[in-house]
Amino acid sequence: MNKELTNIFFIDDEYDLRLANQQTLELEGYNVELFEKAEDALSKIDIHWPGIIICDIRLPGMDGLSLLQEVQKLDSELPVILITGHGDISMAVGAMRIGAYDFIEKPFSTDRLLDSVRRALDKRRLTIENRHLKTELEVQDVLGPRIIGTSQIMQTLRNTIKKVSDTDADILLMGETGTGKELIARSLHKQSKRHDNKFVAINCGAIPENLIESELFGHEKGAFTGAETQRSGKFEYAKGGTIFLDEIESMPLVAQVRLLRILQEHSLERLGSNETIELDIRVIAASKVDLRDLADKGEFREDLYYRLNVVKLDIPPLRDRREDIPLLFKHFLLISSVRYGREVPIIQQNSNQRLMAFSWPGNIRELRNLAERYVLLGDECISKLDENTQKNPCTPMTLPEHVEVFERALIKEALADSGGIIKDTMSLLGLPRKTLYDKMQKFGLDKKVYK
Repeated sequence: MNKELTNIFFIDDEYDLRLANQQTLELEGYNVELFEKAEDALSKIDIHWPGIIICDIRLPGMDGLSLLQEVQKLDSELPVILITGHGDISMAVGAMRIGAYDFIEKPFSTDRLLDSVRRALDKRRLTIENRHLKTELEVQDVLGPRIIGTSQIMQTLRNTIKKVSDTDADILLMGETGTGKELIARSLHKQSKRHDNKFVAINCGAIPENLIESELFGHEKGAFTGAETQRSGKFEYAKGGTIFLDEIESMPLVAQVRLLRILQEHSLERLGSNETIELDIRVIAASKVDLRDLADKGEFREDLYYRLNVVKLDIPPLRDRREDIPLLFKHFLLISSVRYGREVPIIQQNSNQRLMAFSWPGNIRELRNLAERYVLLGDECISKLDENTQKNPCTPMTLPEHVEVFERALIKEALADSGGIIKDTMSLLGLPRKTLYDKMQKFGLDKKVYK
């Protein structure tokens, strides 16, 4: 969540040193718990613990190195900062090799301690956020990581897809440019009994009108000038699988006639041929405009519209699912970081609010491009969204609607940061238990998802 992690376990057998460093860290806003023995701290740590450890190497009983090894077994990504005396430097260097985050040599300055703590907590926060992202992706039912989002509108869409994915029903996808229509089509194919066969995607608007029939339905040698060899079309190539017709509103009327016949008879004839080829395919069509309106204007065949409109899925624009934006943005940051070989950047405190306030005329495609720029250029690219918000205003929301969107997002992030532990979530949000449970019930949030 936007609120930074502040939990620190400070372990040292020197009483005065513990108290002095507790005061230093608490003045910076950190939540510090002191321990004289490493064993006592270890008993309070698990893989979901949202914090870091600072520990002296030389301790009675379990020493700092032994603690580090035990923590590594629990969670290899939990930062452990070791405090070392002068004679322990070689030991500390060895500890770095087995996973210590940092070591600080005594006597150390306040600035040296605080710098290491800030970096370690940033790393821990990013680790927890990435784990939360992975969990979010894994709970997207059987559709896996392709369809991301926990908003009610996306949950409804996923439920509908589950009902129709493993049938032979043809599907019509309606949605603005950049909303992910091809991604939905691929998910439908992946979850169908045809998943081992081909998924063939065609952009009807990208094929010249004089070539589209040949491209889709194939032709015989000599069927027209330039047809020097026989050629199978995309429909024949997709036999047994799924064919995705994007921007079907751009398909010429002549080609629409042939498509209608294929859908009705499940067979085709190549251009210039009298031979009928049986087809076993599923057709998923997509449009960014209302085909019903085009049919009323005579610009799209009405009979084809009704044939395609057996099952229609409306893909929501990003502005209608704003609470999904932080999760989507984190997902694209991870992908972009791998692509460019960069560390996953830390999202600045007010960036999610800016992302959720923007209108996103380019939808998910635009958000993905911003994530790439964020990895390369940093937070300045999000700052520029403020300049564009007035040019691209969101669909107006009432104040209660704004409050609900942000409140749900904050509670979800707090649950993720605390690993679904209600006590820690209450602490992060400053809410009493009953209020938190009431809000979780209101927003349909389950703590088990975040464990």
